[in-house]
Amino acid sequence: MRVMVIGAGLGGLTLAHGLRQAGVDVVVYERDQAEGRPQGVSLHFDDRAVTALRACLPPGHAAMVEATAGGQREHTMCLSEVDGELVVEAQPESRARKGRQVHRPLLRAVLLTGLTDRVRFGTGFTRFEQRGDGTVRAWFADGSTDTADVLVGADGIGSAVRSQYLPHVQVVDTGKRMLMGATALHAVADTGLPGLIGHNATSVNVRGTTMALGVLRFSQHPTAARDQWLPALRSPVVDNAEDYVMWALPGAEPTHPVLRRVVEKAWPDATAQLRIGLIPPMPPWPPGPVTLIGDAIHLAPGFGGNLAMQDAHRLCDALVHGGPGAIGVYEKAMRQDNFLHSVGAV
Repeated sequence: MRVMVIGAGLGGLTLAHGLRQAGVDVVVYERDQAEGRPQGVSLHFDDRAVTALRACLPPGHAAMVEATAGGQREHTMCLSEVDGELVVEAQPESRARKGRQVHRPLLRAVLLTGLTDRVRFGTGFTRFEQRGDGTVRAWFADGSTDTADVLVGADGIGSAVRSQYLPHVQVVDTGKRMLMGATALHAVADTGLPGLIGHNATSVNVRGTTMALGVLRFSQHPTAARDQWLPALRSPVVDNAEDYVMWALPGAEPTHPVLRRVVEKAWPDATAQLRIGLIPPMPPWPPGPVTLIGDAIHLAPGFGGNLAMQDAHRLCDALVHGGPGAIGVYEKAMRQDNFLHSVGAV
């Protein structure tokens, strides 16, 4: 069995590792170059991603990710303002999934390690054709083609695979926008905000501004973790890593001095404005040798990476144990779980 994966994001690379571990011939095509494009700095890593990580990646890769993750996030906090100071509001127990914050660029660097012979960068997918013998042939922007038993669209919200395979599935722009960024922890350490937040995901409602915050303090610095768990990893992301505050603004920029400082001191290359779209739930489609994972078929802001990695784990398991004929089993589980969460960044 040969599998072609379109897209070298978290889901596509997790799937590639899992298939390769099982001895399946897999190749990944990515339209961007190896450095990729800005996709956010942090990921709340919950049990779905951890399970996929341990099942699909080599032990050293998984250990590297877990060793560098932030502290355990036990609950979601809410901050308000009293006499000009930010304070924690009394609140009921949160039902949010517990997890740890992970540095997304570092996670992707870990996922790329060991796959250099399997990933074709700068190769944009254009179209595919299902052939009479059950295989799928794909065409790329440089004029090249490839053929496999299975084609997986892991190419994100603007999926070229989905646009041909399920042309009736359209991304709807909600009109909402989100400004996201990250700020070095040392730049705001004297404000008291990092100590107030701890490791918890935090929502702030102050002076008409809503803001999401989270602090990532690497449990083990990436350079030390690399030397211990994954010496083959060579990336400036490791060498330049430092603790930070991630933040997201769905509306107006803050006027409270502490929150304003967080935004003003942000790393410019880690700040981006995102359009928020949704993919409406859709009726089941007949399974075949083409399928989709992650944002290519369902969107989930804040935990989309977890679902993409869960998809990769489930699809890998289906293919390894049942071949292309088991794709329908994966798709049924994916629709049941993931279409409950259908909003994401365009």
